[in-house]
Amino acid sequence: MARGEHSPACARRWREQAQIRQWTLWQTVQAIHGCCGVSLLKAHRLGRGWSARQAIEELEHLCDQQDLGHPHASIDLLNAWENNRARPRPQTIDLLARLYRANAVRLGLAADYCEDTGGQRIVVVGPGQTGEQARTEDLTADDAERRALFHQAMLLGTPNGRFFAEVEGIRHELDRTLAMGTVNEDQLDRLDEQVLRYRREYMTTPPMPMLCRVMLEISDVRRLSAARQPSSVQRRLLTATTMLTLLAADALMKLGDTRQAHTWYGTARAASDDVGDLRLRALVRAQQTMLLYYYGDLNETVRLAREARMLAGSAPSSPAALAAAAEARALARMGDGKAARIALAEAEQIFARMRGMSQDDLAFVFTEKRMTFYRTGTLIELGDAQKIQGMDTFPPGFQTIDPALILLDQASHLARSGDHEEACRIAAEALRQVPAEHRTSIVVTRARALLADADPSLPAVRRLRQVLAESSPALVLSGLFPSAENA
Repeated sequence: MARGEHSPACARRWREQAQIRQWTLWQTVQAIHGCCGVSLLKAHRLGRGWSARQAIEELEHLCDQQDLGHPHASIDLLNAWENNRARPRPQTIDLLARLYRANAVRLGLAADYCEDTGGQRIVVVGPGQTGEQARTEDLTADDAERRALFHQAMLLGTPNGRFFAEVEGIRHELDRTLAMGTVNEDQLDRLDEQVLRYRREYMTTPPMPMLCRVMLEISDVRRLSAARQPSSVQRRLLTATTMLTLLAADALMKLGDTRQAHTWYGTARAASDDVGDLRLRALVRAQQTMLLYYYGDLNETVRLAREARMLAGSAPSSPAALAAAAEARALARMGDGKAARIALAEAEQIFARMRGMSQDDLAFVFTEKRMTFYRTGTLIELGDAQKIQGMDTFPPGFQTIDPALILLDQASHLARSGDHEEACRIAAEALRQVPAEHRTSIVVTRARALLADADPSLPAVRRLRQVLAESSPALVLSGLFPSAENA
């Protein structure tokens, strides 16, 4: 079948994906407007995570790109419009509607006289009434429906656009309630035990069911955070919240939803910053370096790793060792061999001083296996590691996808050196030895990228294409996140 014959189906799929993303964003805007008491116009900006300066820059870029002329807008004017101290001109309203992909009604800049009652209801808190009072009945019904959705996804393993909309909705709700309250000692003890269990299970559990379990737990945490109590109790709740949000962020990264992974890391940072524990703050930043390394900017990876090292201090700890190792690997990939070797030596020294400390096989504990992972990845980028022939070269009990990621590091290094056939051979071997339920976007996307410059007639290239085709049933999520495919 000719390639052009697929274009209508592809276009339809992209339209559906765009509709899912836009509807999710509109739900977020309404939640911010209803619960935070800001105007709809401001809620659109906050829902995208933009500062006022970023919004003006985006507007100017839009006008330049679409030849719409220079917008009569500034940060001061935008603040005035958002806080109902002034009203933009009709031409500017049109530009804002283009920017936020909305209409004047959804921007709060026009009245809606439609007689139909369909569509999503916008929650507006009345005078003398708190947001929680206005939404109590809706929250009870929504929570029951949401829990049913996650349980169904856990059993069937077939998430859709609404599933990920709910994941993002939970994060926004958690952001709003982080500073509002705590629970009693018994409830916190149970929560601590649950978090510890999830950190242990995460080492072997596929990311999709793990994300479902964590979402259910976070829903409970948010409900328990209804009233503020003593600071010691608040710290325990925030610590548990940080760990749960880190698990969610990492799972989303593996599934390929890099946008939501970034936002969940942001929530984890907010929670850890509230705790005030420097090592916890360092841990969040050190963990986020993996997302930036695989899907972001290497310079930003190094910056964040160094920030984590500064927060972790000189005492040996998992965050300090992880941050140094992450910095070494990123520097090696950037071609700064001297600095990479120094950072790797520092990571080795920190880890050596951790001997005798707890080495439980838990998520976020920097063990011998994690040191091996980062050491090997760094040496591959430096051109020092010997070829890896198979998974049996790794220590027993190695985390499920870590060997595959190391092999893909080696394959990417070879591809950059021009040896595309050997790169594809190694990538195919890596994918074949990853269980289907763990063969998610983080490994498949990296393997697929190797095909871009490879000769399609090479046997190794054909074999890799076949393995990728066989992996398609495990990649239901990939089609939902085109940004991950292009990372």
